[in-house]
Amino acid sequence: MKSFSPLLLASVAAAVPTSLTAEADAPAAIKCPIVFDGRIPSTLALSNFDSYGGGNPFGAEYVKGNDLKWSQILQLPTVSTSRFDAAVNTSGAAPFKAVEVTLSDKSIFQKQHGFRRAGLQFNGDTNTGSPAWKGIKTLHFSVRQDAQRPLNLSHEYLNVWHESSDYSADQIMFQTGTMIDQSSLPKNTFKIFSRQNKLLWSTPMDTSDWQNFALTLDFTKNTVQVYYSKGTAPLASVLAATADDLTGDGEYQLGILKKPTGTSDVVNSGFQETGLNEGQIYGGIFIEDSAGGCISL
Repeated sequence: MKSFSPLLLASVAAAVPTSLTAEADAPAAIKCPIVFDGRIPSTLALSNFDSYGGGNPFGAEYVKGNDLKWSQILQLPTVSTSRFDAAVNTSGAAPFKAVEVTLSDKSIFQKQHGFRRAGLQFNGDTNTGSPAWKGIKTLHFSVRQDAQRPLNLSHEYLNVWHESSDYSADQIMFQTGTMIDQSSLPKNTFKIFSRQNKLLWSTPMDTSDWQNFALTLDFTKNTVQVYYSKGTAPLASVLAATADDLTGDGEYQLGILKKPTGTSDVVNSGFQETGLNEGQIYGGIFIEDSAGGCISL
């Protein structure tokens, strides 16, 4: 093996621009006006999710199992701080922390016995006329896997989505697992689909670190652009603005909707294993106004 002198190695290191490493390690800053802030204050307790106010950024009612409280569904895991939760306050502590959405056998919403689901909705987001569904907005979120509550990737999962106000379609979908209608796609990837169920972009699921996503939705031009990074690295564009039908208002959801197997009626029937204990960890959740091309990376 060829060896190199310490002087040569030092000169090579000196030639690397320091801005590259500084950029990767720099705390993330939110540059644009926030429309809805779903980041979890570090002082928030699980009981705060059961009612409005008290710092709870999400609705206290939907969408969850009929006989469950959010304090029975959510966990506040001890994990590293995600990129957009990591800004420090005067006490030196991160002001925001991760939240985990879990599924159990009781995760049955209304009479949808085929699904197991729990979906957080922004407090103040409305089914029609929401400020997050006009102009150009960017939805940010980070995800991390829980080794103690792994997803069963033989099923199809809907993790982040926006459902139209008439409940007839999802304008944008962030998913993982085995797609029922596109089973040839790798199951252990995160996938972003259009309203027409067209795969726009995908990336392998990482089981050891944060994965950061941002979806810029232009409701005037009906396009979606995707940004992505891992760990603490800045986001980078991975999909240029691409046509998608974003009409129809509606609300955002973040969490888990697990579809059954072995049925053509996924809402009402099909196989779901018992003793269910699955989870998806989230961080850095917010929607910003990206008018004029503004985006936080």
